[in-house]
Amino acid sequence: MFLTEFISYLTLEKNYSKHTARAYENDILEFSGFCFSNYDINDIDIVAYDIVRFWIVNLSERKINNRSINRKVSSLKAYFKFLQKIEVTEINPLNKHKALKTAKKVEIPFSEIEMENVLSQIEYKDDFEGIRDELLIHVLYVTGMRRAEVIALKVSDVDFETMTIKVLGKRNKERIIPMLAESKEKFNEYLLERKKLNEVIDNKFMFLTKSGNKLYETLVYRLIKKYFREVSSKVKTSPHILRHTFATHLLNKGADLNAVKELLGHSSLASTQVYTHNSIVELKKVHARAHPRGNK
Repeated sequence: MFLTEFISYLTLEKNYSKHTARAYENDILEFSGFCFSNYDINDIDIVAYDIVRFWIVNLSERKINNRSINRKVSSLKAYFKFLQKIEVTEINPLNKHKALKTAKKVEIPFSEIEMENVLSQIEYKDDFEGIRDELLIHVLYVTGMRRAEVIALKVSDVDFETMTIKVLGKRNKERIIPMLAESKEKFNEYLLERKKLNEVIDNKFMFLTKSGNKLYETLVYRLIKKYFREVSSKVKTSPHILRHTFATHLLNKGADLNAVKELLGHSSLASTQVYTHNSIVELKKVHARAHPRGNK
């Protein structure tokens, strides 16, 4: 099996994160274990599609949801595609495989009122953590950054002269996001407070804990839940919902889909189009109110 070479290919040539590469590795090892346990096969590089299909059935019988099964199969398909690339095999047994149907996830964005309330009505503490938390929510909403991106944001990425923020996204793809005047004020206020910390360990990163370390994912998630619980009754509150809200509010105000795609750092327009549902709902309301025949 060429698993080590495949993982190196993902991280070095495809610029996948270590976390993503590890997920691919785990999926392939799981399939390899299935082949050995059920068919006494040590080398999965030459398996037929029938065995893959039996694996899929096995996963389904174990109550693994279709979305997770599709992800696992996608990992395996990428591995076989790599084997073709290095000419270990001529045929990818998953070439004609069709993904299992999945229910579309409906993610409800925060309303403009909810966002106004969390940014203007909550009384954040007048200390380092309070100022940081307010800036964090503000940045997530006005930039549409992913949670990992805002955690990795460096002080040097924020350019007050050009009023832009440099973001390093998935697969090390860099994009530039315009900065609002309000954002500049909030960044400056935070940076002044940041200088008062007794110790700064991860100095290059913008967002820190009060002990001077870089923020971590679970803390960001907890902070979003904490503050939005005060202004929203939504069950799901997360950094990703803020990203969803960013895109939806821009589209509701007439932003071009391609422009939103660039701001989000999507590689294809299809990824951005999932955010258009709520915008279409809003457009229908505007159309019915504004059109002369709307009330007929």
